[in-house]
Amino acid sequence: MKILHLDTNHHLLIDQLNDLGFINHEDYASSIETIESKIHEYDGIVLRSRCTIDKQFLDAATNLKFIGRVGAGLENIDSDYAEKKGITLIAAPEGNRNAVGEHALGMLLSLLNKLNKADAEIREGKWLREDNRGVELDGKTVGIIGYGNMGKAFAKKLRGFEVEVLCCDIKENVGDENAKQVSLFELQQSADVLSLHTPQTPLTLNLINAEMIKQFKKSFWFINTARGKSVVTKDLVEALKSGKILGAGLDVLEYEKASFENLFSTDIPEAFKYLIHAKNVILTPHVAGWTVESKEKLAQTIVDKIKDKFC
Repeated sequence: MKILHLDTNHHLLIDQLNDLGFINHEDYASSIETIESKIHEYDGIVLRSRCTIDKQFLDAATNLKFIGRVGAGLENIDSDYAEKKGITLIAAPEGNRNAVGEHALGMLLSLLNKLNKADAEIREGKWLREDNRGVELDGKTVGIIGYGNMGKAFAKKLRGFEVEVLCCDIKENVGDENAKQVSLFELQQSADVLSLHTPQTPLTLNLINAEMIKQFKKSFWFINTARGKSVVTKDLVEALKSGKILGAGLDVLEYEKASFENLFSTDIPEAFKYLIHAKNVILTPHVAGWTVESKEKLAQTIVDKIKDKFC
């Protein structure tokens, strides 16, 4: 079987696939049109997010048997159409779930203890102790929306804290020893912290909006390591201004391009200008699952799944 690799990944991916007898070709620079013109020659594709695999592309891929996405989500692939054509979809959420859990926890603790704000002030010669009095996580209720690989990893990280963890998910019976599954209404009535761990689907686009934020009984801290387009940024900013949201840790933004490698396709929006200057906001460039260890684990997960299915 011939596999075309469209993004660079950990070298073990190609090394191990070679050892298993697959023929591996790499093309990290060609346009989607060029790739589409030769894709009929390949049995498999491995990619991250450089290309969008749409209906036209899939129709051209007449011999394609699988698509491996070295990441958690499949939103850059027309999954429904691929499955109708009998193409196996392989993702690797197991590979970076630990990294995402740690990143979400790090953002939350930094917000509660004003670490970024205090650090910046000291570098400016300001020694403001009372102004940087923190808030303890102990005794809080943490709400998690989306309780799959990422949500479960975050809940596991919270086991060392005296917190109540609630989870909400469209699937039933996903709660476990680390989180109690509740309705969205119950989560909104109780949560001091909201952490989002959902994939990008029609159900999750603009999920966090003014109306949903309003339904929370208490002011809360917000963490998003999932997908930027799940949050209406201008509504988030209004909630930060009003104090309904006490602080936000954002690893992803509404304005990201589909490849996740660049931020803006247009001028900087006013809402983002506010986030840049807000002292109770932490921003990172879509790197929650982007660790030295996860790079290797993501690649290994893809290899293992290809091996299980096609060897």
